[in-house]
Amino acid sequence: MGSADVVPGVSGGTMALILGIYDRLINAIKSFDYPALKALFRFDLKEVLGEVHWFFMAALLAGILSAVLFFTKIVPLQVLMYSHPELIYGLFFGLIVGSVFLLLFSYPAFNYRYFLLLVAGCVVGYKVVTMVPTDTPENAVFVFISGSIAITAMILPGISGSFMLLILRKYDYILGSFGKLGTSDTLEAFGVLIPFGLGMITGIVLFSRILSWLLKWSYWGTLSVLIGFMAGSLFVIWPYQVRDYTESVRTEEVALDSAIVRDLQQEPMEAAPPDYYRLGEIVNPQAPEIEQRIVVEHVRFKLISSKPFIPDYRNPDNDGRLSDGRNAFYEGILMMFAFKGE
Repeated sequence: MGSADVVPGVSGGTMALILGIYDRLINAIKSFDYPALKALFRFDLKEVLGEVHWFFMAALLAGILSAVLFFTKIVPLQVLMYSHPELIYGLFFGLIVGSVFLLLFSYPAFNYRYFLLLVAGCVVGYKVVTMVPTDTPENAVFVFISGSIAITAMILPGISGSFMLLILRKYDYILGSFGKLGTSDTLEAFGVLIPFGLGMITGIVLFSRILSWLLKWSYWGTLSVLIGFMAGSLFVIWPYQVRDYTESVRTEEVALDSAIVRDLQQEPMEAAPPDYYRLGEIVNPQAPEIEQRIVVEHVRFKLISSKPFIPDYRNPDNDGRLSDGRNAFYEGILMMFAFKGE
């Protein structure tokens, strides 16, 4: 589930559904209710452990966190999305299409009512990805809201939490913050991850109850809408797009002999997405060298627009982007069906 939620397009909820633990997941989330919360504030750990499905949730969260750290620290997807967009987005596109087919194959019977709900979900999904602005604020309030939306999407079969972050233009921002843990920017990362985590807690506690009611009321009808939403949102994941970026620069004054200045003087960073640091001017050049301060600029690339295009399939050898996206798309579909086969 953690690996699925890191990549935009694959839902952790979908993985739970395929693995047969979805009902257990919803019940485990619901077990953290008001009585359990009161017991927690009374420090009555025995009652808390008796109320909450703690072992299941602890194992699940450990796996999810491990996957998130792996795909931000070891395999930095937030960097690969810029350096190899056709390859990465092609894989994600294939994973989404594979997820849609797997969910549709799980229906005991598919009737016209489910089809209409599926179409309605497609329309809503398309409207969402075409109406949401490409540039969203990076303040704590919006990060909190993003966390609530992402965790809500994570527990829905058919909708990816990371996909919602991608729509909100917060995917690389959040993953980049995870990647900063353990570096000189750790405090800055916590300033992003703490409100994001609080939003996730709030969203999952509230929405799990709504989701439980909807699924009990009309399981396959609800699922049809969710699958439609995911299919309609494929527009933004299409691998062949002309993407325009703008630079967002944040400056900070530091001592001339600080560690980050020495590192940048010895090995300047390449001006490449998703972000990099560069040295500015010395603020007080007349002061003694030991007292001098210099401007350090943090340059972040932000996506401002994207326009899909159809590649030239007649001459695939003339455009490496075509083969990268196509092969990754096939691999994504095969991965989903191979997983289902297991």
